[in-house]
Amino acid sequence: MKILGYRRPNGKIGIRNHILIIPTSVCSSTVALNIASQIPEAVALPNQHGCCQIGADHEQTVRTLIGFGKNPNVAAILVIGLGCEGIPIRETALEIETTGKPVEVIVIQEVGGTLKAEAEGLRKTAELVRQVAHLQPERIDISELSLAIECGGSDFTSGLASNPAVGIAADLLVASGGNVMLSETTEFIGAEHILARRAKTPQVAEKLYKIVQDCEERAKLLHVNIRDGQPTPGNIAGGISSIEEKSLGCIYKAGHAPIQDILKYGESPKSKGLYIMDTPGQDIESITGMLAGGATIVIFTTGRGTPTGSPIAPVIKITANSLTYKLMEDNMDLDASAIISGEETIEQVGHRIFEEIMAVANGRKTKAETLGYKEFGIYKIAPTY
Repeated sequence: MKILGYRRPNGKIGIRNHILIIPTSVCSSTVALNIASQIPEAVALPNQHGCCQIGADHEQTVRTLIGFGKNPNVAAILVIGLGCEGIPIRETALEIETTGKPVEVIVIQEVGGTLKAEAEGLRKTAELVRQVAHLQPERIDISELSLAIECGGSDFTSGLASNPAVGIAADLLVASGGNVMLSETTEFIGAEHILARRAKTPQVAEKLYKIVQDCEERAKLLHVNIRDGQPTPGNIAGGISSIEEKSLGCIYKAGHAPIQDILKYGESPKSKGLYIMDTPGQDIESITGMLAGGATIVIFTTGRGTPTGSPIAPVIKITANSLTYKLMEDNMDLDASAIISGEETIEQVGHRIFEEIMAVANGRKTKAETLGYKEFGIYKIAPTY
């Protein structure tokens, strides 16, 4: 099976061809957004972090920004810094440049303020557009695709129908030689022992137990025991009564393939197959981590509905709640409610989802892309100092 892909200088394959503007701190985010608003081919990250972060928290933000620049869906990059933030501006650009993609840098304090930075940014971004304008997609094997799977705004239909159907599609991609990432560590709680049975090695199983334990311990520092109940009001209203019930539905999205390894937030897989990434349950932060890890397409199941998109990757929205599909048809890409009504099997809808993945990988726009939704948020793991 083939998809249309853009081959990058380092051999990685993207299914979109974005010019990405990366602000290294919140102080340069407005400049980045102003530049992107004037060049149709460009998109800017609304980065709210990058200054006064320390330790692992600082490292994670750096890793995420670099990961977005390295993502195969990005053709060229402009890095914009203020000049005094904690994120190393030029080092970030140099690491992205190891992909062989064109990278430019602007430092606001060095060029003489925001107006001059915007003028220089427009010039450099326009030149980047010209540098990659000749790139054309080519027929590429589907094994080059990297899929991120997410759920949010869940209800009772998620675990019963849409998540198991996505699991079928995930299995089909893994069987075709592709990558799949499952995230949301919070939503493994109570089901981690089931996932651990699928770990490739005992060491991988131990890593899985460890990230779940660490997640619970962080909550206890805030005097919360997550296992005491379902912490999300929307999930409760949707008929999910406990965190264990949510988790048992969540893990269906990963199908049945062996778990190759556990990834840090924003870390890239070392080989093909199914991976788990340690992310929070917050949808946008979770998707951001997987895209920083190299995912090029996202499947997002929802029971109650969500408009979430991404700056650099198509997000396919699926619901098995017929009322949600009718109310939010402008945002939903695929209706899986036929499973609930008994008109289709989980396997049949799973194959439909796989066909949708293929179609989007071959250029079909998702509804989030068409509407211009570009949500982005980095998971912050420590206070700002």
